[in-house]
This record gives sequence, structure tokens and C-alpha cells, in this order.
Amino acid sequence: MARRRPGAPTLEEVAAHAGVGRGTVSRVINNAAGVKESTRRAVQRAIEELGYVPNLAARSLAGQRADAVALVLTEPDWRQFAEPFFSEIVRSLGDALADTGMQLMLTLVRSETERQRFLEYARGGRVDGVLLMSVHAGDRLPDMLAEARLPTVLLGRRSGDEYVSYVDADNVGGARNAVSHLLKQGRRAIATITGPLDMYVAQCRLRGYEDALALAGLKTSRSWVAESDFSEESGRRAMTELLERHPEIDAVLAASDTTAAGALRALRAAGRRVPEDVAVIGFDDFSLAQRTEPRLTTVRQPLEQMGRAMIRLLLEEMEEQSAAWRHVILRTELVVRESS
Repeated sequence: MARRRPGAPTLEEVAAHAGVGRGTVSRVINNAAGVKESTRRAVQRAIEELGYVPNLAARSLAGQRADAVALVLTEPDWRQFAEPFFSEIVRSLGDALADTGMQLMLTLVRSETERQRFLEYARGGRVDGVLLMSVHAGDRLPDMLAEARLPTVLLGRRSGDEYVSYVDADNVGGARNAVSHLLKQGRRAIATITGPLDMYVAQCRLRGYEDALALAGLKTSRSWVAESDFSEESGRRAMTELLERHPEIDAVLAASDTTAAGALRALRAAGRRVPEDVAVIGFDDFSLAQRTEPRLTTVRQPLEQMGRAMIRLLLEEMEEQSAAWRHVILRTELVVRESS
């Protein structure tokens, strides 16, 4: 899938605005010798007035590529570094970049000040492209990078109307298949533990849960939904809360394997057997899913493919600077183990 980028000033438009040739503008941008000071000032004034951002692909042709990609984490909670999802994605991105000779730089952007600082850093040519993780709804950083014409790829998306290039998994379909599996087993009192609902990924998994119940003719109620932050402790708290509301629960879909591990702890503490009393399904298929007791049934995300797809899209944007953004959605797979 591809969507048009908004218009942005070109090198030719800067040249026309300054009343010089295209080559002169290029020499000014690259700080080359042989340009009159008055001409240099005219070009710089045109660049500022038009809001022109030099094309990174053009810079690379001039031998000025930074050979670095920034992986930007916008999640303010430091605990995310301990989550398997983060380490798995970083590993897959690193593997995908291994043959390119480019460095992967980890950057934290958690406030407006840090957002502006990173934007200026990136605009200064210190990185050739940007990979974004953990982007919440309303975060303007992807828009700011797009306006600056910086090659950018998101892991996931902020909404169904996302236009910046992204790689995502079929979260709706994965959750729908998981709940359908529970329904086929005769489970009817099915709850869900979501991720943060200001993140589109959590909204999609909730929608998949609701879709499956609706297709089975079962009514849905928000009292069967508890929110987490994808961590194990939040999963434990959410499961405890759900058991208090609905002691008759016989199944739960958790928004991540880590959250599901917390739910297993809460069920054990409440004297519930898994899967005899309550079936549990996670999401992601980390190695953690095979270390829990019992081993987790889970929705597998193709994390290796997702990382490679992100790098592929970013490299294409860096080289082509085309007029379209690229959107990739990869399939998920239900992996059935002992917990359901």
C-alpha cells in the first residue's frame, strides 16, 4: 500500500527563488568552495523562506551520508527496555542492518524538548533515517520528521489513517483467531487484558476480541476488559481485577506474552487451574511463552520479518525519496500450547 506525501520544496524551486542555478544551490548546501558570499546568502535565505530540507539521498551521492540510522523509542517508561518485545525487535533490526555497513543508534525521545532536540539533530544530517517504536496516538514526531523530509518508518501505527511508512502485524486478525479458538473449545465467559488503549496496537487487539465474540452472537461489555501496560505486573493486577468482577471467567486473551505471564500468577494465587478452569492466550510468541507453567498458547508476530521489512522500507526511502509512503501488514499465527 502507498499514500502520497504532502508537497515539499525542491532543489529547483530553491534555485528559482534565489535566482541561481541548481548546481549553485547544491554547492551551498554541501559547503563547497567557489560560491560568492552574496550568492551563498541569497541561497540560504531562499532555503529558510521555503523551508527546504536537503535530500539525504542527494547528500549520499556527494559522499556525505552519515551511515547511521536512529532507532527512536518514545515510551517514557524505562521498564520497556526489559520487555522481550524491545530486545527482539532491536536484534532483528541489527541483523537486517548488518550487511549495510550502517550503525544503529538508540535514542530516547520522551518530552517536547527532547522531540525538538532530536528533530534538529536529524535535520543536521547526523543520521540517514529514523525508525520509530512505541508511538502513541497524538505523537507529532512522525509528522515533524515527514515535514522535514527525513526517511522514517514506524513499527506499528498511530491510527488507521496513518500515512507515514510503517510495518505492522495483523493485530485484529490475530486476536480474532485467538478468541475463535477459545469459543471452539466451548469457552463462553471470555475476558481480555489489553495494552495501553492510547496505542493503536492495543485498540486493534481489543477490536479483534470484540469481533470474534460478536460473530459468535455473544454480547460484549467493557466490564470484561482490563487495561495493562504490556508488563507482567500490570497483567497480574488486571487479571485480579477481572476475577473480582467476574468470578465465572473461563478464558482470557492477554495483549502480550508478558502480560499473560502476570495473568497466570494471579490465577495461581486465586486457586484457578490453567487450562482446566481458565484458558489463557498471550500475544507475540516470545521465548517466555515456552517457559511459563503451563506453556502459553499465543499469537505469533513475525518479529524477524517485521524488523527486516522496516529496514527495507527505510533503505528504499533513503535511496528513492519517492512521492509515496509504504505500508506493510504481516500475518500473525496462532500457536497452540498447554495453556488453552
